[in-house]
Amino acid sequence: MLTAEHKYFYQEHGYVVVAGLFAPAEAARYREHYMALRRHGAYPGDLVGADPASNDPLRRFPRMIHMHRWDDVSLRWVLDARLNACMSGLLGREPFAVQTMLYFKPPGARGQALHQDNFYLKAQPGTCMAAWMALDDCDEANGCMQIVPGSHTWPLLCTTKADTSVSFTDVTVPLPPGVQAQPVRMAAGDVLFFNGALVHGSYPNATADRFRRALIGHYIEGAAEQVAQFYHPALRMDGRPLELAVSQGGGACGVWVERDGQPAIELAGEELVVRKHE
Repeated sequence: MLTAEHKYFYQEHGYVVVAGLFAPAEAARYREHYMALRRHGAYPGDLVGADPASNDPLRRFPRMIHMHRWDDVSLRWVLDARLNACMSGLLGREPFAVQTMLYFKPPGARGQALHQDNFYLKAQPGTCMAAWMALDDCDEANGCMQIVPGSHTWPLLCTTKADTSVSFTDVTVPLPPGVQAQPVRMAAGDVLFFNGALVHGSYPNATADRFRRALIGHYIEGAAEQVAQFYHPALRMDGRPLELAVSQGGGACGVWVERDGQPAIELAGEELVVRKHE
């Protein structure tokens, strides 16, 4: 399931795709489950209401958050032994589960500007990890994940305003000249694991008839002692809750500067923690 090559790639690049971790039939069952839930109406954690008549695809199919708190299918998935085995192998010990999300990303939907997950989770010490499971085949056309390999070694970057005509979030992180995000093409059932400092995001779904649904679990390293309030309670991978401290405030963030003609990161300023969209 998780090979030495997977581990080496993750250490070097900050992410790795484990192809076929879930069977295509399993991905199909999850698609059907969440589409049925979304049609049913609103749920705890919904930040915007579902509006079937809206011109905005993301209002017709808004993302779901913290489904594991009220949906047993989601709870079983976020604690799945396959996810645990992969993350334990990459991190060296079991993580703690803190969040589930479901992105529907229907045709025409905006993407999400480049960001770093631990900007929001504030896991300390260490960082967080995401398990991003494709429920549809995804590529550039329908807005697959875009990542910046190796950016997991960067500190949290100071954010700037994002272009909300192409991103449903309003902040982004800048990249230095010559650095670009790269697409991660995946098949339904593949799982992308990535470090909480890795810069990632996605572009809009430019297709007329293809969804790009993704089921996501956010976790924190097993040595972490605190996480932002929004992500409490944390769960051990056997489902038992545990008490962690609440992360307060933000630390210094990085800005790009030029040193000897090369881009470098200099710590400056103070990161924001609470955003209305998270």
